[in-house]
Amino acid sequence: MTDPASDGSAATPLYLRVAAALRNDLALGRLAPGVRLPPERELARRHGVNRQTVRSALQLLREEGRVATDRRGTFAVPDELTDRRPVLRASRQAFPGGAETTGAVVRAALSWEPPPAALAAPLALMPGEPTLVHRQVVLTADGSTVQRAESRFSRHALVRIPQLAHYRRVARHRRVANDRQQPDLRLLYHWMHLAGLRVTHRESVGVTRQSPRGDGSAAGPARLVVHRVVNDQHGQPLEITDIDFLGQGTSLTYEFGS
Repeated sequence: MTDPASDGSAATPLYLRVAAALRNDLALGRLAPGVRLPPERELARRHGVNRQTVRSALQLLREEGRVATDRRGTFAVPDELTDRRPVLRASRQAFPGGAETTGAVVRAALSWEPPPAALAAPLALMPGEPTLVHRQVVLTADGSTVQRAESRFSRHALVRIPQLAHYRRVARHRRVANDRQQPDLRLLYHWMHLAGLRVTHRESVGVTRQSPRGDGSAAGPARLVVHRVVNDQHGQPLEITDIDFLGQGTSLTYEFGS
């Protein structure tokens, strides 16, 4: 099998390199469809990594539909059952969560800026210290806004989660993405899991009639608002997200697992 450490990509997380090596073995038929993969201990020895790295790589391949696991072990999925398209299969809610609207259009953007003063301490940031900010708007097919979300990340999250570190570099260098290259953080909670973070979350849900623009204009219809605080297993802050549901009849569907 391919040695994940032989390509010189030291900056690539180990689990991604192991997953790439296994994916290559599957594509070339070295791991035949229906055949059980070697045990985690053997894969760890073969690729020079620990078993947790192997588990993370196998989890990624499971979510891609390339392998399946039962009490007998992990098996290569036959080609006719494998969906090669990029899909979201993580058991966790896609970030930032919320409205699921048929035909919805999502607009997302990143910035590098200080959070509001009230959020600096909860994010373990110094007053005025900038951080990565993700803003997302969900629009219906006719252009009506049904959801707005703003997420801010702690320094701890940017250090521990490689994918967020990448987006931090994007935001700090003010790279502008076109419509086909919008920041895609939908698998954020899965990335947290792969980084060894067991997350806890606390959500405050309320109803408000304030102006959705926050500019003192006339209040609109009642809106659902969610304030989410995510911490790791040690109580370190990772993320604070505020979601504002603006559409009439919008429902909140939320599933979360660690």
